[in-house]
Amino acid sequence: MSEISGEHGQPGEVSLNPHEGVVAGGSTIGAARTGSGPADRRVLILGGTSEARALAGSLSQSGIAVISSLAGRTSTPLLPAGEVRIGGFGGAPGLAAYLEAERIDVLVDATHPFAAVISDNAGAAAAVTGVPLIVLRRPGWSEQAGDVWHRVRELGEAAALLPRLGHRVFLTTGRQGIGEFASVDAWFLARSVEPPEPPMPARLEVVLDRGPFTLEGERRLLTRHRIDVLVTKDSGGPDAKLIAARERHIPVIMVNRPATAPSARTVSTVAEAARLIAP
Repeated sequence: MSEISGEHGQPGEVSLNPHEGVVAGGSTIGAARTGSGPADRRVLILGGTSEARALAGSLSQSGIAVISSLAGRTSTPLLPAGEVRIGGFGGAPGLAAYLEAERIDVLVDATHPFAAVISDNAGAAAAVTGVPLIVLRRPGWSEQAGDVWHRVRELGEAAALLPRLGHRVFLTTGRQGIGEFASVDAWFLARSVEPPEPPMPARLEVVLDRGPFTLEGERRLLTRHRIDVLVTKDSGGPDAKLIAARERHIPVIMVNRPATAPSARTVSTVAEAARLIAP
């Protein structure tokens, strides 16, 4: 029985009020279509991550016109500075048309490392329009001494491997991938921002919560639920759950990231991206 215990599709576009941003710090990328200097550039950020919000805040405080696009998959998103739109574009052709219609000078893909569809669309739209594409990706995780990791290419491979490693599973791959584990005979604790939808494992407890999470909190969670295997994606960023698993010698199934567009300029920090756009 499933239990809920705690905290880019293509829905219609919604306009939201701008919020205050934060400051963050190469060559310049993308000449302005509407003016002569960096401050005249128009930047579209495909976002939803903390890095996307920080970049929007940095560019907005530099006087650059920023539009942030959110997929609309969470009901209470954290909003960045500048103009915000919510909803899909209609695939790569729709995104290309939007870039032209809005006279976008630089496209930034700062989505989650596993948002493969929108990232593929960004690469295709940038290639068609000639708009420079920057991919902002936090560094992935690296295996440390004491880790017991099993790297896999996709969630289906993780589900197939799981029964050989444990039977009380901490699943942190996001609500949209839970269905891949529906037929696995194990007990699952899944953590996500929004409740998952069927199909789901028969024995599932869901914790609704939004990170970052503390190391002490992750230790308590693993102990309280007697977790013996962790399944996660190589998202990078805070790694409290990985440290807690290492301390307890809990095996980790780590799903590798999809590849990025070969034509994109990839950076790993907000400061790098900001310097490329507004040095």
